Amino acid sequence: MLRTLLAALLVLTAAPASAQTLVIAHRGASGERPEHTRAAYELAIDQGADFIEPDLVMSRDRVLVVRHENALSDTTDVADRPEFADRRRTQTIDGRRATDWFSEDFTLAELRTLRARERLPELRGTAFDGQFGLMTLEEVLDLADAASARTGRRIGVVPELKHPTHFATIGLPMEPGLIEVLARRGLTGADAPVIVQSFEVEVLRALDRALDLPLMQLISPAGGPFDRPDLTYGAMLTPEGLAGVATYADWIGVEAGLVIPRAPDGTAGATTGLVAVAHASGLKIGVWTLRAENRFLPVDHRSDDGQAPGDLAGWFRRFAAAGVDAVFTDNPGDVR
Repeated sequence: MLRTLLAALLVLTAAPASAQTLVIAHRGASGERPEHTRAAYELAIDQGADFIEPDLVMSRDRVLVVRHENALSDTTDVADRPEFADRRRTQTIDGRRATDWFSEDFTLAELRTLRARERLPELRGTAFDGQFGLMTLEEVLDLADAASARTGRRIGVVPELKHPTHFATIGLPMEPGLIEVLARRGLTGADAPVIVQSFEVEVLRALDRALDLPLMQLISPAGGPFDRPDLTYGAMLTPEGLAGVATYADWIGVEAGLVIPRAPDGTAGATTGLVAVAHASGLKIGVWTLRAENRFLPVDHRSDDGQAPGDLAGWFRRFAAAGVDAVFTDNPGDVR
């Protein structure tokens, strides 16, 4: 269905470029520092990012902690910590079985003892492993405030709620904690430099009722939101589906191939009409994730030297020309 939709949306000329395409540092400057660490966020801001992105999970004592997943072994040293060996267990998250150490089994104090590791060591090395601890949402907001004062630029934050249905079912709902943190800091109005995102629907609907912040519905090329088994992402990308999203969200955030798909030979294909359809529905559109390594780039943007970074700047310019409102990138310096 999705391929048919993309074919129907295909246009031969790009939409006009936005006046400014926002640069969102995906987990910070995660192409150069371990993701979701203070160093990654600070480097991203120094490189000119407009927003920094913290993914959020829950601790056992109901604190919003910054990790891409509640499973901790890919990005921390938890597996090397004998005092936590008995915390490894198996559970089902969003319909999938996983065996790991999970954030919800640790207090914040325990999580603070862990050290961050590079998630893609074969591509990005391990030089910074063990140097940084885990952060909370509050600490990321503090960092953005301090950077805004230091640079004279207003640094925004784009938190993503990870697995909200899972956390709600184990008695750790995410919305109350998020609303409390934002309200205490005066970040609940339409002018606040915050965009809240999720792949699920009902959590965004609840936040739309409670806050006046911009919200972003994340959309994958396949599947559908876990909390809405009656709905597919393909259906959400139709004009009717986008009109429905616009009743509670201000943005969609889509995988980059939904705007510029790959041709059969691996090069960048023709731009689809998704940007125009989103804009016609009153929605802004961001794309994820632009990365500098050849593995993640179309063939025509890769470097001849397989070890050297590819032409990420040129790849970004295609999305700016297509009219997207924002890009998520691991390498904000290259994009900026």
